[in-house]
Amino acid sequence: MQLKIGIIGLGRIGNIHYNNIRYHIPEAEVVMVSDVDKNRMPDDVPYGDAGTLIGHPDVEAVVICSPTDTHANYVAQCAREGKHVFCEKPLDLSLARIRETLAVVRQHDIQLMLGFNRRFDANFMKLKALVDEGKIGDVQLVKITSRDPAPPSVDYLKSSGGLFLDMTIHDFDMARYVMGKEVKEVYAAASALTGGAVAEADDIDTAVVTLKFEDGSMAVIDNSRKAVYGYDQRLEVFGSKGMAHVENNKPDTHMYYNGEGAASALPLHFFMERYTMSYLTEMKAFVKSVQGKQPVPVGGGDGLKATMLAVAAQQSVERNTPVTLVGENVVHQ
Repeated sequence: MQLKIGIIGLGRIGNIHYNNIRYHIPEAEVVMVSDVDKNRMPDDVPYGDAGTLIGHPDVEAVVICSPTDTHANYVAQCAREGKHVFCEKPLDLSLARIRETLAVVRQHDIQLMLGFNRRFDANFMKLKALVDEGKIGDVQLVKITSRDPAPPSVDYLKSSGGLFLDMTIHDFDMARYVMGKEVKEVYAAASALTGGAVAEADDIDTAVVTLKFEDGSMAVIDNSRKAVYGYDQRLEVFGSKGMAHVENNKPDTHMYYNGEGAASALPLHFFMERYTMSYLTEMKAFVKSVQGKQPVPVGGGDGLKATMLAVAAQQSVERNTPVTLVGENVVHQ
């Protein structure tokens, strides 16, 4: 039997999920869609407002791709209606609101998966497998580079929650995922160096974050909103038995040499090109979990912990001091 899915929000990410489910996941079917912009609606799928979609008897699971400030409300509504949920990150910008929403999810016993798609990138999955197989030994240091080719619009920046909650949150989740450990301390430094939309939004665009894990091992994350050469996504894991790393994906692998030097293709331009297959793989995992009544691979607790790290990083920048995490609490030193 196909899983009957409704999609709320048909912007860039919503369209990716819609097309993946519609054309590449035969185990699922899009039976209804919703978006505030009626021009985004496909002609051959029923549509309605979000409340109608969530309450529709044919909808078994809901994919939420609407703006961040709607996520928690929609997830709670879905839970009360007994609908499973795939929700893009973050669940909310407020830790208190996330905790309240997760309590509703537990009360109604639905599946909730968060959209940390980088876990499902084939390159990163291979690196994670090497860690799990013990090939790296005791992991001592993870290095993550994550840089966008250009900042988003001012309107987007003003509602995004800032660089840590919008962008670095993926890297926080990746660090926890690769390490398989919990973070106990966060120390971050950040600046606004590119001007333009970032300065107008009073945001930051460049950051370095150090995470210290419970056993003393560490992760270092560096971010930028503006890498002129493309979408820079690299990951390295170093341990007692060796090192593994993932380089950027490129449109081709050619190298050109002449008397002046060598040249190659630039990295893929943006996340939709770089992570095309990961979006499909994560949605397949969600459908499989719901149909098999198995735990989802990235749950609400993972989303809460990644958001906690983002909040801690913000506080670290503001106070210019490390911030400690104890359980599910951010503690100021």
